[in-house]
Amino acid sequence: MILIDILREIQSGKISAIQAAKLIDGMYERDLGFARIDLDRHKRCGLPEVIYCSGKTGRQIVLIMAAMIKAGHNILATRVTPEQYKIIKKTHRRAVYNTLAGTITLITKRPPANDAQVGIICAGTSDIPVAEEAAVTAEFMGARVERIYDVGVAGLHRIFKHLPVLKKSRALVVVAGMEGALPSVVGGLIDRPIIAVPTSIGYGTNLKGFAPLLAMLNSCVPGITVVNIDNGFSAGVAAAMIAKTGVSRQ
Repeated sequence: MILIDILREIQSGKISAIQAAKLIDGMYERDLGFARIDLDRHKRCGLPEVIYCSGKTGRQIVLIMAAMIKAGHNILATRVTPEQYKIIKKTHRRAVYNTLAGTITLITKRPPANDAQVGIICAGTSDIPVAEEAAVTAEFMGARVERIYDVGVAGLHRIFKHLPVLKKSRALVVVAGMEGALPSVVGGLIDRPIIAVPTSIGYGTNLKGFAPLLAMLNSCVPGITVVNIDNGFSAGVAAAMIAKTGVSRQ
């Protein structure tokens, strides 16, 4: 029931103001007791509420997904463990699990087509899980994603053959651990918005991602935006939003 229908029901005397208030509240939020699902977020922000699964039980995730599906929302769940997925799959059989990204997607309706390309680049194979989280997120938002993996600065020549592809992207997500130098290198070669993602991959003085985080924040290349350590999700959202609204320069 949409708002105008509720107002007509009040006008005709079929429902009371209290009943109408409950119906209206249900249009924007679903209270499950352990979770309050924001059903209006996709209208405000262009993306439905995403389920962050760390710390949740499999049963809680199942119920949240069911409520969102009933409301007609597409599902993206992040930081999903294999154990959680086994529980979820029993109820939501169409759920697609990306083992690298630790994500679940379940599409109830196709998002509007977005022909804009997002480039996802990572320095090393160990950074792929974070890069995949960004890629899955951007694809969930309708962007076309080009993946370029294992092109870190230890073999700098590897990035150059991919420049034509990168120049076709409206936004780039660059993922790196260790010393976090790759976003600065890419930023010096490409005139595109760059979202840098530091990862917790590296030896002792990587400090679980703080070393590349500080390196990216201190980059001398202008126009680089940095998200939190291992936060591929936020980077994917940002890149898809830029791609959706940006103007491509070929």
